[in-house]
Amino acid sequence: MEFIDIVLSISDGVLFGTTYALIGIGFTMIFGVMHKINLAYAATSIGGAYVSWAISTLVPLPAILVFLISAIAAGVIGWLVYLCCFRLVPLDTPLTTLLATVGMLIFIDEVVVHETDGMPQPYPAIFDDVFFEFGEFGLRGDLLFIFVLSFAAMLVLLYLLYRTRLGIATRAVAQQPMAAQLCGISIERTNASTFVITGMLGGLAGAMIGASVGVLSPLLTLPVTVKGLIVTVIGGLGSIPGAIIAGLMVGAFENLFLALRGVTERDMYVMLLLFLFLTFRPGGLFHRSALRD
Repeated sequence: MEFIDIVLSISDGVLFGTTYALIGIGFTMIFGVMHKINLAYAATSIGGAYVSWAISTLVPLPAILVFLISAIAAGVIGWLVYLCCFRLVPLDTPLTTLLATVGMLIFIDEVVVHETDGMPQPYPAIFDDVFFEFGEFGLRGDLLFIFVLSFAAMLVLLYLLYRTRLGIATRAVAQQPMAAQLCGISIERTNASTFVITGMLGGLAGAMIGASVGVLSPLLTLPVTVKGLIVTVIGGLGSIPGAIIAGLMVGAFENLFLALRGVTERDMYVMLLLFLFLTFRPGGLFHRSALRD
């Protein structure tokens, strides 16, 4: 490979890595607020994309509207996951909620397999025929759109967290749930809102993954779950900036190893990156002790 090929691979990986960043933010926010891992989160994201695909097969829709439907559907599914796996089960035993989310992941995946017979389904692409050239360097139009849309979603999320009453309530519950409750903040309502917001982010990411690949497949659930957890750990549990940077990093490394070693070894090197962080920086990029805000 020439140097320009390596640069192109890394740039494409960074652009696509914003989808991993959105998934990582979802894991991070749920862990930051409830201090629990929701293993059904990636399944929620892919489930929302499948709902938008099903609607688009019945009624022809613009790709942007399909993305919006995916986000809304994933938000609804996220609320159902909270209701079934966290609200109605005892929270004092972490293993209970963890196993409940594993069961929900399998349930959502089985529903998708049953409805599609386990076959990949075409997903509407956007800007797939656009390519920007700058000499030897070039950018795919669809990946550039994904990059811009993902960062727009991140900016909206940061605005919600730091400029709205919902964001204040969310950060208060994450830091001092008992004190937040004494101040009149509903913990259940805040937790449910967190699941809806992160579900919408995940649905947007799932739609963009499907659009960039061109198809939706039940086989996407497991790798997206694994990559999201890797991004969460590398970025630092509870750190949204860490999840963003880690998502871009994982995307770049994944695409670089794909170009250098092929698809059969790609994930192996991404896992090696995780092991390096667990060994030399187990707290992640932006780990810090919990402080009052």
